[in-house]
Amino acid sequence: MSQLVMSRSHAREGAAMALSLNIGKHTDLGNYRENNEDSIDVKVLPDMTACIVADGMGGQAAGEIASKRAVEVVPRELRKNLTAAAGSEQASAIIRKAVVQANEEILAMGALDRDYKNMGTTIVMALWRKGNELYLSNLGDSRAYLIRGGAIEQLTVDHSLAQALVENKTISPAEAKEHRFRNVLWKYLGSKEVGEGPDVKIIALEPGDRFLLCTDGLTGPVPDHQLLEFVEQTADVQQCAEGLVKLALDQGSRDNVSCIVIEVVG
Repeated sequence: MSQLVMSRSHAREGAAMALSLNIGKHTDLGNYRENNEDSIDVKVLPDMTACIVADGMGGQAAGEIASKRAVEVVPRELRKNLTAAAGSEQASAIIRKAVVQANEEILAMGALDRDYKNMGTTIVMALWRKGNELYLSNLGDSRAYLIRGGAIEQLTVDHSLAQALVENKTISPAEAKEHRFRNVLWKYLGSKEVGEGPDVKIIALEPGDRFLLCTDGLTGPVPDHQLLEFVEQTADVQQCAEGLVKLALDQGSRDNVSCIVIEVVG
């Protein structure tokens, strides 16, 4: 079912460049699925705001269980280990550790219950520490985009077999969009390939930036240029999130569709 959360805004006090975030989020079952395996959440913690989108997989209710565990565990671990005094390098390490913990818990659930044996989930997250930087990380094919200055940039890399073929120069990026392995993931939460955790990218924020975190239920049917056009034309972030989901469904998405829209205000 769809979920609606009002925009949130948090200002940084006493900073040289005071920034705040407006955040809208929306998820929808879609037109073809029996249950929504996506989970999205915005956790507002004392020293940080964590935005997470997860796309579960595994059949029955297992995918839903995996994605819910991801959005529960990662903020829990961040709250436990990340202090305001931590520098960027230390914060990145703590983010990786939080994702690894989520992976271990999902694998443990699969080992204990055969109904959950092959479950997994993607994850894409953005962490703001009330400063002028945003930390981004992902596993799987849920993506993060930056919309800035009339352009859109995909900030994450899909962990799909098709993308691996692109990186090995076996196929072109254009071919990857239609390749039979485009939705076959080799790394995600619930897989042993997670290792020491995902890469963490740090983005210097500028007023007017918009970030889009989303599942492939959105990016599958909606090309980047349409994402850019819609985000730029829709001022309110909650209306933007809801509208992007509707756009994907109107254009034939056969999956659950979820996204979070983050606006940087100076």
